[in-house]
Amino acid sequence: MAIKRIGFIPLRKNSKGIPHKNKKKLLGRPLFTWVLTEAIFSNLDTIYVFTDDDEIISYLELNFKWTNKVKAIKRSDENASDTASTEAAMLEFASKIDWDFDYFCLLQATSPLTKREHINEALHCVTQQDYDSALSVVKTHRFIWDSNGKSLNYNIFKRPRRQDFEGLNIENGAVYTTTREAFKNSSNRISGNIATIEMPEETLTEIDSLSDWKIIEQLIINTSKTSKNTGRLNYLVLDVDGVFTDGRVTFGVEGELSKTFDMRDGMGLEILRQHNVQVIVMTSENSKVVQKRMEKLKIKDVYLGVKDKYSLIEQLQAESKIHVNATAYVGDDVNDLSNMLRVAWSFCPKNATKEVKYHADVVLNYDSANGAIREVSEFIINYNQRFE
Repeated sequence: MAIKRIGFIPLRKNSKGIPHKNKKKLLGRPLFTWVLTEAIFSNLDTIYVFTDDDEIISYLELNFKWTNKVKAIKRSDENASDTASTEAAMLEFASKIDWDFDYFCLLQATSPLTKREHINEALHCVTQQDYDSALSVVKTHRFIWDSNGKSLNYNIFKRPRRQDFEGLNIENGAVYTTTREAFKNSSNRISGNIATIEMPEETLTEIDSLSDWKIIEQLIINTSKTSKNTGRLNYLVLDVDGVFTDGRVTFGVEGELSKTFDMRDGMGLEILRQHNVQVIVMTSENSKVVQKRMEKLKIKDVYLGVKDKYSLIEQLQAESKIHVNATAYVGDDVNDLSNMLRVAWSFCPKNATKEVKYHADVVLNYDSANGAIREVSEFIINYNQRFE
Protein backbone atom coordinates (compact mmCIF):
# COMPACT_ATOMS: atom_id res chain seq x y z
CA MET A 1 0.00 0.00 0.00
CA ALA A 2 1.34 3.42 -0.97
CA ILE A 3 2.42 5.77 1.80
CA LYS A 4 0.13 8.77 2.14
CA ARG A 5 1.66 12.11 3.15
CA ILE A 6 -1.03 14.72 3.54
CA GLY A 7 -0.97 18.45 4.15
CA PHE A 8 -3.64 20.18 6.21
CA ILE A 9 -4.41 23.91 6.01
CA PRO A 10 -7.16 25.02 8.44
CA LEU A 11 -8.94 28.25 7.49
CA ARG A 12 -11.71 30.11 9.28
CA LYS A 13 -14.14 32.48 7.56
CA ASN A 14 -14.19 34.99 10.39
CA SER A 15 -11.16 36.71 11.80
CA LYS A 16 -11.23 39.41 14.44
CA GLY A 17 -7.73 40.83 14.05
CA ILE A 18 -7.87 41.25 10.27
CA PRO A 19 -11.35 40.81 8.73
CA HIS A 20 -11.43 38.05 6.08
CA LYS A 21 -7.70 37.61 6.64
CA ASN A 22 -7.26 34.35 4.73
CA LYS A 23 -8.77 35.83 1.55
CA LYS A 24 -7.12 39.24 1.85
CA LYS A 25 -4.68 39.91 -1.00
CA LEU A 26 -1.00 39.77 -0.07
CA LEU A 27 0.88 41.23 -3.04
CA GLY A 28 -2.10 40.45 -5.23
CA ARG A 29 -2.68 36.87 -4.00
CA PRO A 30 -5.09 35.59 -1.32
CA LEU A 31 -3.05 34.98 1.82
CA PHE A 32 -3.76 31.25 2.01
CA THR A 33 -2.45 30.59 -1.51
CA TRP A 34 1.14 31.41 -0.55
CA VAL A 35 1.58 28.35 1.66
CA LEU A 36 -0.78 26.28 -0.50
CA THR A 37 1.37 26.74 -3.60
CA GLU A 38 4.51 25.74 -1.72
CA ALA A 39 2.71 22.67 -0.38
CA ILE A 40 1.66 21.65 -3.90
CA PHE A 41 5.27 21.61 -5.05
CA SER A 42 6.52 19.83 -1.93
CA ASN A 43 6.68 16.06 -1.34
CA LEU A 44 3.16 16.00 0.08
CA ASP A 45 0.77 13.75 -1.85
CA THR A 46 -2.46 15.61 -1.10
CA ILE A 47 -3.19 18.97 0.51
CA TYR A 48 -6.52 19.41 2.25
CA VAL A 49 -7.94 22.88 2.83
CA PHE A 50 -10.31 22.59 5.78
CA THR A 51 -12.62 25.59 5.93
CA ASP A 52 -16.09 26.87 6.72
CA ASP A 53 -15.76 29.51 3.98
CA ASP A 54 -17.70 28.63 0.83
CA GLU A 55 -15.94 31.39 -1.10
CA ILE A 56 -12.56 29.76 -0.49
CA ILE A 57 -13.94 26.37 -1.55
CA SER A 58 -15.28 27.90 -4.78
CA TYR A 59 -11.96 29.67 -5.37
CA LEU A 60 -10.08 26.39 -5.06
CA GLU A 61 -12.47 24.55 -7.38
CA LEU A 62 -12.13 27.28 -10.00
CA ASN A 63 -8.43 28.14 -9.80
CA PHE A 64 -6.63 24.95 -8.77
CA LYS A 65 -8.07 22.57 -11.35
CA TRP A 66 -4.57 22.31 -12.85
CA THR A 67 -3.45 20.07 -9.96
CA ASN A 68 -5.00 16.93 -8.48
CA LYS A 69 -3.20 17.46 -5.16
CA VAL A 70 -5.62 19.99 -3.66
CA LYS A 71 -8.92 19.07 -2.02
CA ALA A 72 -11.35 21.15 0.03
CA ILE A 73 -13.40 19.77 2.93
CA LYS A 74 -16.08 21.69 4.79
CA ARG A 75 -15.28 22.53 8.41
CA SER A 76 -18.04 22.53 11.01
CA ASP A 77 -19.17 25.79 12.58
CA GLU A 78 -18.28 24.39 15.99
CA ASN A 79 -14.64 23.90 15.04
CA ALA A 80 -14.44 27.23 13.21
CA SER A 81 -15.30 29.37 16.23
CA ASP A 82 -12.92 31.74 18.00
CA THR A 83 -12.60 29.33 20.92
CA ALA A 84 -12.05 26.11 18.94
CA SER A 85 -8.51 24.72 19.02
CA THR A 86 -6.51 23.69 15.98
CA GLU A 87 -6.28 20.19 17.45
CA ALA A 88 -10.08 19.98 17.52
CA ALA A 89 -10.18 20.86 13.83
CA MET A 90 -7.44 18.31 13.09
CA LEU A 91 -9.37 15.56 14.87
CA GLU A 92 -12.62 16.44 13.11
CA PHE A 93 -10.83 16.36 9.77
CA ALA A 94 -9.06 13.06 10.50
CA SER A 95 -12.41 11.51 11.38
CA LYS A 96 -13.97 12.82 8.16
CA ILE A 97 -11.33 11.06 6.04
CA ASP A 98 -11.33 7.93 8.27
CA TRP A 99 -7.71 8.55 9.32
CA ASP A 100 -6.64 7.65 5.79
CA PHE A 101 -3.05 8.89 5.95
CA ASP A 102 0.36 7.81 7.20
CA TYR A 103 1.91 11.23 7.78
CA PHE A 104 0.13 14.45 8.66
CA CYS A 105 1.55 17.94 8.02
CA LEU A 106 -0.17 20.94 9.59
CA LEU A 107 0.52 24.18 7.70
CA GLN A 108 -0.57 27.66 8.71
CA ALA A 109 -1.75 30.24 6.18
CA THR A 110 -0.55 32.96 8.57
CA SER A 111 3.04 31.89 7.84
CA PRO A 112 3.32 32.80 4.12
CA LEU A 113 7.15 32.68 4.18
CA THR A 114 7.02 28.88 4.49
CA LYS A 115 8.83 27.20 1.59
CA ARG A 116 8.58 23.69 0.14
CA GLU A 117 12.07 22.91 1.47
CA HIS A 118 10.85 23.44 5.03
CA ILE A 119 7.89 21.12 4.45
CA ASN A 120 10.14 18.48 2.91
CA GLU A 121 12.64 18.71 5.76
CA ALA A 122 9.90 18.16 8.33
CA LEU A 123 8.55 15.21 6.34
CA HIS A 124 12.03 13.71 6.13
CA CYS A 125 12.30 13.68 9.92
CA VAL A 126 9.21 11.51 10.36
CA THR A 127 9.49 9.38 7.22
CA GLN A 128 13.21 8.68 7.08
CA GLN A 129 14.44 9.25 10.63
CA ASP A 130 13.46 7.92 14.04
CA TYR A 131 11.05 10.74 14.95
CA ASP A 132 7.36 10.65 15.70
CA SER A 133 6.83 14.32 14.91
CA ALA A 134 8.63 17.51 13.94
CA LEU A 135 8.03 21.22 14.19
CA SER A 136 9.57 24.33 12.66
CA VAL A 137 11.56 26.71 14.85
CA VAL A 138 13.61 29.88 14.59
CA LYS A 139 16.86 30.22 16.50
CA THR A 140 16.95 33.42 18.50
CA HIS A 141 19.98 35.02 20.11
CA ARG A 142 17.83 37.19 22.33
CA PHE A 143 18.25 37.06 26.10
CA ILE A 144 15.06 35.73 27.72
CA TRP A 145 13.67 36.83 31.08
CA ASP A 146 10.65 35.82 33.13
CA SER A 147 8.20 38.21 34.80
CA ASN A 148 10.04 37.88 38.12
CA GLY A 149 13.22 39.40 36.70
CA LYS A 150 15.06 36.10 36.35
CA SER A 151 17.27 35.40 33.36
CA LEU A 152 16.27 32.16 31.65
CA ASN A 153 19.04 31.54 29.16
CA TYR A 154 22.26 33.22 30.28
CA ASN A 155 24.38 34.13 33.27
CA ILE A 156 24.00 37.88 33.84
CA PHE A 157 27.54 38.03 35.28
CA LYS A 158 28.99 36.31 32.22
CA ARG A 159 27.09 38.00 29.43
CA PRO A 160 28.13 36.17 26.24
CA ARG A 161 28.96 37.79 22.92
CA ARG A 162 26.40 37.09 20.23
CA GLN A 163 28.84 34.97 18.22
CA ASP A 164 29.51 32.82 21.29
CA PHE A 165 25.87 32.48 22.31
CA GLU A 166 24.06 29.30 21.32
CA GLY A 167 20.64 30.92 21.66
CA LEU A 168 17.23 29.31 21.92
CA ASN A 169 14.79 27.71 19.49
CA ILE A 170 11.35 29.34 19.30
CA GLU A 171 8.30 27.85 17.60
CA ASN A 172 7.32 29.94 14.59
CA GLY A 173 3.94 28.22 14.09
CA ALA A 174 4.58 27.37 10.43
CA VAL A 175 5.03 23.59 10.01
CA TYR A 176 4.11 20.62 12.21
CA THR A 177 4.35 17.00 11.09
CA THR A 178 3.38 13.80 12.85
CA THR A 179 2.83 10.15 12.16
CA ARG A 180 -0.70 8.79 12.15
CA GLU A 181 0.02 6.61 15.17
CA ALA A 182 1.48 9.47 17.24
CA PHE A 183 -1.45 11.75 16.44
CA LYS A 184 -4.00 9.06 17.21
CA ASN A 185 -2.38 8.28 20.56
CA SER A 186 -1.86 11.87 21.71
CA SER A 187 -4.57 13.85 19.87
CA ASN A 188 -1.88 16.52 19.55
CA ARG A 189 0.00 18.02 16.60
CA ILE A 190 3.34 16.90 18.03
CA SER A 191 4.20 14.11 20.45
CA GLY A 192 6.65 11.31 21.14
CA ASN A 193 10.19 11.75 19.83
CA ILE A 194 10.12 15.29 18.45
CA ALA A 195 12.50 16.82 15.91
CA THR A 196 13.01 20.49 15.15
CA ILE A 197 13.70 22.03 11.75
CA GLU A 198 15.22 25.48 11.63
CA MET A 199 13.68 28.16 9.45
CA PRO A 200 15.11 31.65 8.75
CA GLU A 201 14.81 34.30 11.44
CA GLU A 202 12.31 36.38 9.49
CA THR A 203 9.78 33.51 9.55
CA LEU A 204 9.20 34.16 13.25
CA THR A 205 6.60 36.75 12.21
CA GLU A 206 3.07 35.33 11.89
CA ILE A 207 0.22 37.43 10.54
CA ASP A 208 -2.07 38.30 13.43
CA SER A 209 -2.34 42.06 12.92
CA LEU A 210 -2.06 44.67 10.19
CA SER A 211 1.44 45.56 11.36
CA ASP A 212 2.45 41.90 10.91
CA TRP A 213 0.93 42.04 7.44
CA LYS A 214 3.07 45.01 6.45
CA ILE A 215 6.22 43.37 7.82
CA ILE A 216 5.59 40.13 5.90
CA GLU A 217 4.77 42.02 2.72
CA GLN A 218 8.03 43.92 2.87
CA LEU A 219 10.00 40.75 3.65
CA ILE A 220 8.59 39.05 0.55
CA ILE A 221 9.40 42.10 -1.56
CA ASN A 222 12.96 42.31 -0.26
CA THR A 223 13.61 38.58 -0.63
CA SER A 224 12.23 38.52 -4.17
CA LYS A 225 14.25 41.51 -5.33
CA THR A 226 17.56 40.29 -3.90
CA SER A 227 17.18 36.80 -5.40
CA LYS A 228 16.93 37.97 -9.02
CA ASN A 229 19.49 36.80 -11.57
CA THR A 230 20.54 38.54 -14.73
CA GLY A 231 21.13 36.88 -18.06
CA ARG A 232 19.49 36.48 -21.42
CA LEU A 233 15.72 36.89 -21.43
CA ASN A 234 14.11 33.90 -23.14
CA TYR A 235 10.50 34.41 -22.05
CA LEU A 236 8.10 37.34 -21.98
CA VAL A 237 4.93 36.98 -19.90
CA LEU A 238 2.16 39.49 -20.55
CA ASP A 239 -1.02 40.42 -18.76
CA VAL A 240 -3.85 41.54 -21.06
CA ASP A 241 -6.19 44.14 -19.58
CA GLY A 242 -4.16 47.26 -18.87
CA VAL A 243 -1.18 45.93 -20.85
CA PHE A 244 -2.41 44.86 -24.29
CA THR A 245 -5.50 47.02 -23.78
CA ASP A 246 -6.12 50.35 -22.08
CA GLY A 247 -8.13 48.54 -19.41
CA ARG A 248 -11.49 49.55 -20.81
CA VAL A 249 -14.03 47.16 -22.31
CA THR A 250 -17.28 47.61 -24.22
CA PHE A 251 -20.22 45.61 -22.88
CA GLY A 252 -23.59 44.82 -24.39
CA VAL A 253 -26.57 42.86 -23.09
CA GLU A 254 -24.87 39.62 -24.09
CA GLY A 255 -21.57 40.47 -22.42
CA GLU A 256 -18.18 41.65 -23.63
CA LEU A 257 -18.21 43.18 -27.11
CA SER A 258 -14.81 44.74 -27.74
CA LYS A 259 -11.39 45.77 -26.42
CA THR A 260 -8.87 48.11 -28.00
CA PHE A 261 -5.45 46.78 -29.03
CA ASP A 262 -2.43 48.52 -30.57
CA MET A 263 -1.24 47.14 -33.91
CA ARG A 264 2.33 48.25 -33.16
CA ASP A 265 2.40 45.93 -30.14
CA GLY A 266 1.55 42.98 -32.37
CA MET A 267 4.41 43.77 -34.73
CA GLY A 268 6.79 44.19 -31.79
CA LEU A 269 5.93 40.72 -30.48
CA GLU A 270 6.36 39.18 -33.91
CA ILE A 271 9.85 40.66 -34.17
CA LEU A 272 10.62 39.54 -30.62
CA ARG A 273 9.72 35.94 -31.40
CA GLN A 274 12.04 36.10 -34.38
CA HIS A 275 14.75 36.77 -31.82
CA ASN A 276 13.90 33.48 -30.05
CA VAL A 277 11.95 34.92 -27.14
CA GLN A 278 8.88 32.89 -26.19
CA VAL A 279 5.77 35.00 -25.63
CA ILE A 280 3.27 33.86 -22.99
CA VAL A 281 -0.07 35.55 -22.30
CA MET A 282 -2.10 35.06 -19.14
CA THR A 283 -5.22 36.86 -18.01
CA SER A 284 -7.76 36.46 -15.25
CA GLU A 285 -10.61 36.93 -17.74
CA ASN A 286 -12.17 34.25 -19.94
CA SER A 287 -12.43 36.52 -22.96
CA LYS A 288 -13.30 35.37 -26.47
CA VAL A 289 -12.11 38.74 -27.74
CA VAL A 290 -8.67 38.13 -26.24
CA GLN A 291 -8.62 34.58 -27.57
CA LYS A 292 -9.35 35.82 -31.10
CA ARG A 293 -6.71 38.54 -30.85
CA MET A 294 -4.03 36.09 -29.71
CA GLU A 295 -4.94 33.72 -32.53
CA LYS A 296 -4.50 36.62 -34.94
CA LEU A 297 -1.07 37.33 -33.43
CA LYS A 298 -0.22 33.58 -33.63
CA ILE A 299 0.62 33.44 -29.92
CA LYS A 300 0.17 29.83 -28.86
CA ASP A 301 0.88 30.02 -25.13
CA VAL A 302 -2.32 31.73 -23.97
CA TYR A 303 -3.87 31.10 -20.55
CA LEU A 304 -7.36 32.50 -19.96
CA GLY A 305 -9.29 32.71 -16.68
CA VAL A 306 -6.18 32.53 -14.49
CA LYS A 307 -6.76 34.14 -11.10
CA ASP A 308 -3.57 32.87 -9.48
CA LYS A 309 -0.87 33.67 -12.02
CA TYR A 310 1.87 32.98 -9.48
CA SER A 311 0.89 29.31 -9.19
CA LEU A 312 0.59 29.00 -12.96
CA ILE A 313 4.17 30.21 -13.40
CA GLU A 314 5.27 27.74 -10.71
CA GLN A 315 3.61 24.97 -12.70
CA LEU A 316 5.22 26.07 -15.97
CA GLN A 317 8.59 26.22 -14.26
CA ALA A 318 8.13 22.75 -12.74
CA GLU A 319 7.37 21.43 -16.23
CA SER A 320 10.51 23.20 -17.60
CA LYS A 321 8.37 25.35 -19.86
CA ILE A 322 9.72 28.54 -18.33
CA HIS A 323 12.58 29.70 -16.11
CA VAL A 324 11.84 32.75 -13.97
CA ASN A 325 15.45 33.94 -13.97
CA ALA A 326 15.23 34.23 -17.76
CA THR A 327 11.78 35.82 -17.81
CA ALA A 328 10.42 39.34 -18.26
CA TYR A 329 6.93 40.17 -17.04
CA VAL A 330 4.63 43.04 -17.94
CA GLY A 331 1.78 43.87 -15.57
CA ASP A 332 -0.26 46.87 -14.54
CA ASP A 333 -2.12 46.05 -11.32
CA VAL A 334 -1.65 44.42 -7.90
CA ASN A 335 -2.54 40.90 -9.10
CA ASP A 336 0.67 41.00 -11.17
CA LEU A 337 2.93 42.07 -8.30
CA SER A 338 3.96 38.66 -6.95
CA ASN A 339 5.25 37.61 -10.36
CA MET A 340 6.79 40.97 -11.22
CA LEU A 341 8.88 40.77 -8.05
CA ARG A 342 10.44 37.39 -8.78
CA VAL A 343 11.25 37.48 -12.50
CA ALA A 344 14.52 38.78 -13.96
CA TRP A 345 12.96 41.97 -15.33
CA SER A 346 9.56 43.53 -14.65
CA PHE A 347 7.87 46.24 -16.69
CA CYS A 348 4.69 48.25 -16.40
CA PRO A 349 2.99 50.74 -18.72
CA LYS A 350 3.15 54.44 -17.92
CA ASN A 351 -0.52 54.34 -16.85
CA ALA A 352 -0.16 51.37 -14.45
CA THR A 353 -1.33 51.64 -10.85
CA LYS A 354 0.86 53.58 -8.45
CA GLU A 355 1.86 50.52 -6.38
CA VAL A 356 2.95 48.55 -9.44
CA LYS A 357 4.96 51.49 -10.78
CA TYR A 358 6.74 51.69 -7.45
CA HIS A 359 7.95 48.06 -7.65
CA ALA A 360 8.54 47.62 -11.40
CA ASP A 361 12.13 47.51 -12.64
CA VAL A 362 11.13 49.65 -15.61
CA VAL A 363 8.22 52.07 -15.92
CA LEU A 364 7.66 52.39 -19.64
CA ASN A 365 7.38 55.67 -21.51
CA TYR A 366 4.16 54.62 -23.22
CA ASP A 367 0.68 53.79 -21.95
CA SER A 368 -1.00 50.44 -22.39
CA ALA A 369 -2.59 49.95 -25.84
CA ASN A 370 -0.40 52.82 -27.00
CA GLY A 371 3.00 51.30 -27.69
CA ALA A 372 3.97 49.92 -24.26
CA ILE A 373 4.44 46.33 -25.46
CA ARG A 374 6.36 47.50 -28.51
CA GLU A 375 8.71 49.38 -26.15
CA VAL A 376 9.22 46.23 -24.05
CA SER A 377 9.95 44.17 -27.17
CA GLU A 378 12.60 46.60 -28.32
CA PHE A 379 14.10 46.76 -24.84
CA ILE A 380 14.47 42.96 -24.67
CA ILE A 381 15.96 42.70 -28.15
CA ASN A 382 18.59 45.33 -27.29
CA TYR A 383 19.20 43.85 -23.83
CA ASN A 384 19.77 40.33 -25.19
CA GLN A 385 22.47 41.54 -27.60
CA ARG A 386 24.96 41.66 -24.71
CA PHE A 387 24.66 37.87 -24.32
CA GLU A 388 25.09 36.99 -28.00
